[in-house]
Amino acid sequence: MRSMFAAVAVLGMGMASAAFGQAPAQPSGPAAEALAAYNRVKPNILKAADKMPAESYSYKPTPDIRTFARVVNHVTEAQEHTCSALNGTTWDPKTLPAETADKAAIVAALKASFDECDKAFGSLADGQLMEVLALGPVKRSKIGLAWGTVSHDNEQYATLALYLRLKGLVPPSSEK
Repeated sequence: MRSMFAAVAVLGMGMASAAFGQAPAQPSGPAAEALAAYNRVKPNILKAADKMPAESYSYKPTPDIRTFARVVNHVTEAQEHTCSALNGTTWDPKTLPAETADKAAIVAALKASFDECDKAFGSLADGQLMEVLALGPVKRSKIGLAWGTVSHDNEQYATLALYLRLKGLVPPSSEK
């Protein structure tokens, strides 16, 4: 009888903690950390691309600097290149829209690159992170590719945020 009461008490405590909003334990480890970092930068890039008006996609702060559209396309290229490798697929660079394409085409390609990366980051497992992949003449570990993507995305988001500020717009990460 005592063991039944103990089981009911444990079950009740578990239900109570769920009812009071305690979050379930999140996955941990290097793969989960890379996924979490990727998931933090992704919405900022997508919102920045959406926030810039279509007529400002050709904007560049000085004549010798890339246009906003080119920065977005650069994110798309880099993500497709690395995340396709992580997924064991290939990407055709000919599918990248020109930087003079309309905003809708550029954003659609960016979203497609995030779809590819969602698959790549979502399938990473701690036990495979040291596996080495060849990207042309370069060989990189899966964890190196994943963190390289996160690092690059953060760097490019900073550029997109600066372009937004120069156009008088508040970057997504500063809206809160």
